[in-house]
Amino acid sequence: MALMDMKDWISGAVGTLILLLGALPLISTFGVGPEWFAFNFPVALLSWVVAVGGFYLIINSVIEITNSNIVGWISFGTAAVFTTIGVLKVLGQFGKVSGFFAMDFVSGIIFNVIFIILGCFLMVATFAMEM
Repeated sequence: MALMDMKDWISGAVGTLILLLGALPLISTFGVGPEWFAFNFPVALLSWVVAVGGFYLIINSVIEITNSNIVGWISFGTAAVFTTIGVLKVLGQFGKVSGFFAMDFVSGIIFNVIFIILGCFLMVATFAMEM
């Protein structure tokens, strides 16, 4: 195993931050934790974070795949789905897509779950990019 590069640690830090942005508000809905866990960001901002975070996971997944790591393909598929959801939601906000493709059914709680999954995959990429 090679030494960990800065890109690995950045992936882990971004993954931890995204995971916390999804987990803290989600567990606050169950009455767990202090009141400040219940922060809510506008859906417009969450859409951008999912789109950019998903794209960042795509980049990490390509690095994993080039290192012959099977985790890379799972990460890539997950990242492609999340990036598509984020991009369609952003395009829906600008009125470029409508109906089902505007992803109006994606709400705050769904974004929290997406953040948790995306954060976990980015944290796994911290180590999987070097395998």
